[in-house]
Amino acid sequence: MSRPLIVIYAIGALDGMGIALIFPMLPGLVRSLSDPQGVSEVFGAMLALYAFMQFVFAPVLGALSDRYGRRRILLFSLAGSTIDYLIMAFTPYLWLLFVGRAIAGLTAANMAVAAAYIADITPEAERARRFGMFTACFSIGFVAGPVIGGALSDISLFAPFLGAAALNFINLSVALFILPESLTAKSKPIDWRTLNPLMPLRWALTFRPLVPLLALFLLISLVSQTYGTLWVLFVEDRFAWNAAEIGLSLTLYGALVALAQACATGPLTRRLGERGALLVGIACDASGLFVLAFAQASWMAFAAIPLIALGGVGQPALRSLQSSAVDREHQGELQGVVASFVSLAAFFGPLIFGGIYALSQPEWSGLAWIAGAAICALAVPVALTIPRSAGRRS
Repeated sequence: MSRPLIVIYAIGALDGMGIALIFPMLPGLVRSLSDPQGVSEVFGAMLALYAFMQFVFAPVLGALSDRYGRRRILLFSLAGSTIDYLIMAFTPYLWLLFVGRAIAGLTAANMAVAAAYIADITPEAERARRFGMFTACFSIGFVAGPVIGGALSDISLFAPFLGAAALNFINLSVALFILPESLTAKSKPIDWRTLNPLMPLRWALTFRPLVPLLALFLLISLVSQTYGTLWVLFVEDRFAWNAAEIGLSLTLYGALVALAQACATGPLTRRLGERGALLVGIACDASGLFVLAFAQASWMAFAAIPLIALGGVGQPALRSLQSSAVDREHQGELQGVVASFVSLAAFFGPLIFGGIYALSQPEWSGLAWIAGAAICALAVPVALTIPRSAGRRS
């Protein structure tokens, strides 16, 4: 494995760790700086602001990485995240938290640029496996983050945010001193249209080979929002799980997702092609959602976790198909648009599934899972429009 690839994987792991380290602590920080009765509204507004800024600016930063190089934009993005974490650690003002979240959202292109970097240095036949490894590294960091955050929170409320800033500074230093540039071409003159947030989206949505792939990505990203939105509420309401059981289930999920994406993506894509691996992922996701909808005992909820984890192989396969559809000069722009779609799903997914759950929970708490499975069903005919030969390479 090449050194740049190891560095990119490490950046993904540290990024996931930093995000997961602060996320459980953020509501407590908001509560300490605002009216305790209005925490949910303030916290929701903060999440929405981050998602909106990422939606608008991730495509721009992705396009700029095509023009000026991955490394420069990655450094800019990591610097923005570090500033956000430092603001969280030291600010006495709620409005500064919003400023920090806006900066983090504006510069939140590190994962998109890292994905473009992988596409730059990877032959097409290996991209699905390497995208899977990258996502697995992020998942491992995401599992480890809450453990570190919990330990640091015993020191003070602000210690986890300092810890996240330190992790991000390590990421920044690694990218600055170790990571080489993956684009060998010289920087091009600036095209001011690149700074228009709508231009990358317009390019992607009018480039015919990308349209079904982006539609699929949005549907799959929406489905992935079901778990983060519903899992804790569902298992508490239906099975009366305590914090230890919930923590065990989330740790198991994170570990199995990382294992599936690291170890199953490559063999599946070699055997079935990217389209085949994508369909397997959709089928596993839908099966896990159905099991959860009708689960009547705790063991059934645990039994659904491996199915849902195996569904994670679909996204790296889809990213590989997307990267193969565009030339090297547009990889950053593509990954920026993909990141924008992730933020779109993160904004609307909780509203959709949380609303369905709130309305249906008194009668049947499984309806929201069925809604997720229905989106999987919508994704199947879109996936079947992809040629069977796509992703199959000798």
